[in-house]
Amino acid sequence: QVQLVESGGGLVQPGGSLRLSCAASGTIFYIYTMGWYRQAPGKQRELVAAFTSGGSINYAESAKGRFTISRDTAKKTVYLQMNSLKPEDTAVYYCNADARAVGGTRKDYWGQGTQVTVSS
Repeated sequence: QVQLVESGGGLVQPGGSLRLSCAASGTIFYIYTMGWYRQAPGKQRELVAAFTSGGSINYAESAKGRFTISRDTAKKTVYLQMNSLKPEDTAVYYCNADARAVGGTRKDYWGQGTQVTVSS
């Protein structure tokens, strides 16, 4: 199995910054893609930023210029640096990995989510 553990959420004022981390662990055979999604109350889960299997990065339009995704491949960890946060960024942020566990099949894995609240 593959486990994803997020950290770094919290309460921040508009214009502030937060850095989220997501570490993958378990009997990992291969990670194809890894990134961040978010879900605000009453809304569908949406992509924020993610590394593709080819190593490029996809950003949501709302994240471009404010958020930066990075990774430490050796640590199987991805980060999301969020700057200039706005109240509309308030959501539960989920780490996602398209991965294959040893002896398993390729599938989507999700972290437990971390709350980000942007409010004065």
